[in-house]
Amino acid sequence: MSKLTLTPVALAAWGLLAVAPALAEAPAAAVTKNDYADGKTWLCKPGRADACTVDLDATVVKADGSTSLDRFKAAADPKIDCFYVYPTVSNDKTPNSDMDAGPEEISVIKQQFARFASVCRPYAPLYRQVTLTALRARMTGKPMAGVDQLLGYNDVKDAWNYYLAHDNKGRGVVLIGHSQGSGVLIQLVKNEIDAKPIQSKIVSVVLGGARLQVPVGKDVGGDFKSIPLCRSASQVGCVMNFASFRASAPPPADSLFGGSSGPGMEAACSNPAALGGGKGELHAYMASGAEMIAAGTDAAKQKAWTDPATKITTPFVEVPGMLASECQKDVTGKTYLAISTNPNPGGKRTTEYAGDVVIFGKVQANWGLHLVDMNLTMGNLIDDVRSETAEYLRSTK
Repeated sequence: MSKLTLTPVALAAWGLLAVAPALAEAPAAAVTKNDYADGKTWLCKPGRADACTVDLDATVVKADGSTSLDRFKAAADPKIDCFYVYPTVSNDKTPNSDMDAGPEEISVIKQQFARFASVCRPYAPLYRQVTLTALRARMTGKPMAGVDQLLGYNDVKDAWNYYLAHDNKGRGVVLIGHSQGSGVLIQLVKNEIDAKPIQSKIVSVVLGGARLQVPVGKDVGGDFKSIPLCRSASQVGCVMNFASFRASAPPPADSLFGGSSGPGMEAACSNPAALGGGKGELHAYMASGAEMIAAGTDAAKQKAWTDPATKITTPFVEVPGMLASECQKDVTGKTYLAISTNPNPGGKRTTEYAGDVVIFGKVQANWGLHLVDMNLTMGNLIDDVRSETAEYLRSTK
């Protein structure tokens, strides 16, 4: 993703969509519908060269500073599909984005979704999301005319219905989203999937950087009436929701994530590295440097992965044994995925990684590690989907 230069006000505006549990269902102004039969309306579809057929190789950096190459290989004949809705990325100058894929849409696919091709057929529609431009304008007191918060949702719904009618052919499917994309998917699941026949085809739902609401201490209820939280990698038809923060910097009072929508409710937390609870080792795929997802003037800078520095030529880095995650709840009831870093006494591999939103040289603590939610958990999510798929196929024979 291209580096985004945002003011603190614009970042707060982005947060309004990033944490929204749903988009208001209301009549939209008459607009031209997208033709999802046109391949240009999809960032990813199976069987073609597109945003999902990119270099995903990773350099494995061990604690002793030694490195090895991990080459990516897509599945030859995956038995399920994945349907992805990307986060707020568009720098278009209009209130809602157009349907031309810019570098930011292409890059976020590489960071957050393309790797899922190792376990499923990838589908990722373009949609006319609310742009960063519109959010900046609104939060600076000069809102743009014509902002349509329902337009992006309707686009995704149309793409989903097209996929079901023409591509699904009875296959199981995983829904994946992040930030604004997760908000859109929450609404899609509520309106089109929850307690409806198509629910039987849902292998799982992955909602990164979101605030799905459940009754306190419960796995089902709240935003979704019949889709429970995932509590094991062999559970099918469940949902994972997480928002990551450094364990050393838990959500502050003004956090954009982890909060409750009202009495008796809390934000769900699923740990992709240990769905049954407790701490688990993260299999992260971090951007090696230049391609770090960034929303701040300094957030994209990554220090050398080794000392002395080793030249990294792959777009991604794996750091086995370095990171772990665990769901936590603070005294105010905020729930979050706490990311801890294991010490490395030898010092040959760094224990530092980029991911904080930084504005004017200051870390924006209320965002946590939102920029790298998906990078941190990517390997674990893929393992979870692989296990869920095996159980789904076994149970549907």
